[in-house]
Amino acid sequence: MNLEKVVFGFFIILACTVNFGFFVGDIGVVEYHHPGELFAAIVVNLIALVLKFGDRTHIGATHLATSLASCLQLIAAALVWTWSAHVAQVQMTPGTMATIVSLSGGALLANLVSVTLLIGETLRSSR
Repeated sequence: MNLEKVVFGFFIILACTVNFGFFVGDIGVVEYHHPGELFAAIVVNLIALVLKFGDRTHIGATHLATSLASCLQLIAAALVWTWSAHVAQVQMTPGTMATIVSLSGGALLANLVSVTLLIGETLRSSR
């Protein structure tokens, strides 16, 4: 068993599942989406991004692209939340929360593509 591949797979799957945990729930209800969960999704996705550097294959480049897209979407969601809560200092509206959750949904889709690539790579390498 290759420990490097285990850690790589772990963080790819963890990034997807933590993001899914934040995404699930009524899109406009603030109480269903905790900022700490969004922060955890960002941190895990950034770790997964760092782990994807160095792979010079086409699949590695696609993994990196999906991770960059996911991180960009999650950071944008955090910026919207920060702007709304701390800069504009307004109450979180269902519309603002819908924007944040929608950005998280885009990141979730990128994470799902990455997990699909990981599964495809695993199936191909075991043959």
